[in-house]
Amino acid sequence: MKTIINPPKESWSQLLQRPTKTVDDIEKTVNQIFDDIQRNGDKSVEKYTQLFDGVMPENTVVSLDEIAAAVLLVSEELKQAIILAKKNITIFHNAQKNKKVYVETVKGVECWQEKRPIQKVGLYIPGGTAPLFSTVLMLAVPAQIAGCKEIVLCSPPNKEGNIHPAILYAAQLCGVTKIIKVGGIQAIAGLTFGTRSIPQVYKIFGPGNQFVTVAKQLATKYGVAIDMPAGPSELLVVADDAANASYVASDLLSQAEHGSDSQVILVSTSKQLIAAVEIALESQLKELPRFEIAQNAIENSKSIFVETDEIALDLINEYGPEHFIVCTKNDAFYVDNIENAGSVFIGNYTPESAGDYASGTNHTLPTNGFTKAYSGVNLDSFTKSITFQKISKEGIQNIGNSIEIMAEAEGLQAHKNAVTIRLNDLK
Repeated sequence: MKTIINPPKESWSQLLQRPTKTVDDIEKTVNQIFDDIQRNGDKSVEKYTQLFDGVMPENTVVSLDEIAAAVLLVSEELKQAIILAKKNITIFHNAQKNKKVYVETVKGVECWQEKRPIQKVGLYIPGGTAPLFSTVLMLAVPAQIAGCKEIVLCSPPNKEGNIHPAILYAAQLCGVTKIIKVGGIQAIAGLTFGTRSIPQVYKIFGPGNQFVTVAKQLATKYGVAIDMPAGPSELLVVADDAANASYVASDLLSQAEHGSDSQVILVSTSKQLIAAVEIALESQLKELPRFEIAQNAIENSKSIFVETDEIALDLINEYGPEHFIVCTKNDAFYVDNIENAGSVFIGNYTPESAGDYASGTNHTLPTNGFTKAYSGVNLDSFTKSITFQKISKEGIQNIGNSIEIMAEAEGLQAHKNAVTIRLNDLK
């Protein structure tokens, strides 16, 4: 990691850039694939699966027999771990249920709001360098709690043309209704337009590489909603002498091993801590099976020394990290004042991987600075709010004249007439 000492504020924008390609670099490819799949459906989906994944599954839709066989391949130890994680995720997301909001704004005018589930949702589960069965839990559990009728899961096949058994186990455990062996841009396009084998959905969820992120954004041009722009993973740790350097290094590496385009940043008011973390990183990195991936990510990453907690907080809010670990003498200062972060982890014994798997919070979070405007996935992500109103005779008389005046001022005579005709009948 490159160490930067007291960077001037005017350099922060350049310093905090993500190591990602611009949309222009990959948008042309995504557009071409979308156009092809919109015109040719499954035929083109199969073509791109063969091209990008190097395999063409005999059947793209996972059968019940395949799911049953996959369940037997998952160890009992892993099943129990997944069940524990599902329990905690369910508890946390169940707690997010909201009651109907009701109010009588004026006598005779009743207004209320109710949540309704999104009927058809698509879940994208990465399966390239790491099969993220944990993401199945993060997306399918709240979808099931919300009451979504169709929960369609897409994940890329491995070289044998199969989806990892743990993904299939988690999917059947959480109520997924259909599982498709398709990944990448072609999966997002299939969910957007619908094909013979891939159902069209109303909203697409899930993280992915830069190509998947751009594909999700393109899907919105065709009337399909998305959870958020969620690209390569990122982590920022703020730590000082209160932190355990070995723990900090392990957290940085836990994100770095996601992919070469991941980014991790350490911000500290302690040069001694930065030096200790550097030593721990070198030691721990050598032991990782995904050494090369993590090393490439670390090369894109930085340690930044600043003089005060106030400067550190300003820099962190400017960056807007997906994952934010706080381990300082003054944790409360950061926790109380952070404005832009996807998920916050506090103290020496709260590793980011807890949120990735089993604490209960959701790990599908905005990246690339989108924490400044987006929330992570939660129960509300799978619902939409519908407002209702009911107005009595007394109610229309109480607000009718105001409506007439406002409508006339905007030059919308029919709007005014819709009220006037009712008021005249009540005279």
